[in-house]
Amino acid sequence: MRFSRIFLNRLHNQASANDTVVVIDTLRSFTTAAVALAKGARAIYPVEGLAMAIALIGRIPDPVSVGAVGGGDPAPGFDFGNSPSRLMQADLAGKNVVMSTAAGVRGLQRFRQARQLYAASLVCARATAEAIRAAEAREVCFVITGEWVDRDGDEDIACADYIESLLRGDNPAPEAYAQRVRTSDFGQRFSAGTWPNLPLADLDLAAQADLFDFAMPVRREGEHLVIR
Repeated sequence: MRFSRIFLNRLHNQASANDTVVVIDTLRSFTTAAVALAKGARAIYPVEGLAMAIALIGRIPDPVSVGAVGGGDPAPGFDFGNSPSRLMQADLAGKNVVMSTAAGVRGLQRFRQARQLYAASLVCARATAEAIRAAEAREVCFVITGEWVDRDGDEDIACADYIESLLRGDNPAPEAYAQRVRTSDFGQRFSAGTWPNLPLADLDLAAQADLFDFAMPVRREGEHLVIR
């Protein structure tokens, strides 16, 4: 098995990936998605662009909208912002979640033609590694979405390092990777307590390695990407 990395915001300098692609957004999109599935959501529709998300909400049954703009503020008019801790209190049984966020969703759309596509975060990292191994992947590309001009993205790099270590057959201690989520540039904004839409409870949840025992494969269903 061969491994590579792509940084979403450096795509103009990087090749594409076609076999197995793991798009990582630990803070917070794919922690939020994992919580939604754990709370009983039927499916998650990752949609790039708020206008397209709003249009889809009107076309599917039992919709719940999750949206955020760049920087993490909630999208106006959506049922929930991109907050996994808040979703932990929601009743999502049987709901179809339409999700539009700034980074993770864009990464999924960019690599929608991959043979195997996964949404991943630290809370489902080991399950993701097990799914990749079961699918007999030949090449695995990790897409790091959290690196920006003012953010080191280490919360996502740590998750990629952990999954890769598992796939190499190592026995890594998850606590070290969880600590990197907390001390990443973006993680420190949650712990600072000065950003009202970046609650510490989200960081506490996102830094729990292997909290859930399922992976999040992304399938193409007609024109849509769907996580089940």
